[in-house]
Amino acid sequence: MSLQFIPSSGYPPPALFYSKLEVQGTKFVYRPGCFTSLPLICEWWYYYQFLLPEVVEKFSINIYEPAPPTGPTRQPLETLGNFRGWYIRTEQLQHNCSWTVKHQCVDLLAEGLWEELLDDEQPDITVMDWFEDSRLDVCVYELHVWLLAADRHTIIAQHHVAPRTSGRGPPGRWVQVSHVFRQYGPGVRFVHFLHKTKNRMEAGGLRRTRVTDSSVSVQFRE
Repeated sequence: MSLQFIPSSGYPPPALFYSKLEVQGTKFVYRPGCFTSLPLICEWWYYYQFLLPEVVEKFSINIYEPAPPTGPTRQPLETLGNFRGWYIRTEQLQHNCSWTVKHQCVDLLAEGLWEELLDDEQPDITVMDWFEDSRLDVCVYELHVWLLAADRHTIIAQHHVAPRTSGRGPPGRWVQVSHVFRQYGPGVRFVHFLHKTKNRMEAGGLRRTRVTDSSVSVQFRE
């Protein structure tokens, strides 16, 4: 994973970036292993993007093609991808179904933004995710996002969605879900990101709905 940092004529970058980026010509290039929190993809010219680590299975994913076929498995979820930073639990449902619930909280200040920028400019905050149209149920995915104050409890803005797919076309296609928070008011310091994916127990094990490329990005208006 690489990062490019392009200085602009807008806000100056926080000094912390200079110790974590290597200069190559006119660009600053991220070197893996520098960040100890969430892997960060950043292009200062327009946005910061925080890619929440979640590698689906142990093969390459192309969101423009159907998800690679997979059968039920008895392997623990943690062995199927990179879930560093995620808190994971299971919610049991009827008819041999369950939700896998994964969530984490992005600390915007720790990732390089600062209070005056968030409070005065209130840049757009976009959350995006891709889930597999697994056809395990009418609804196989939910997204819940909260913009939180410094105490991590006060909710400043929130978004909740449980999309239903049409059932048309080949199963396994990737479905995009996104939302943009705008003019949410001062005080935002954390983004709490939670998604749920539907599972079904079968004879050979648990058949899961997969998800990939979860992200939170911050866009600066020109």
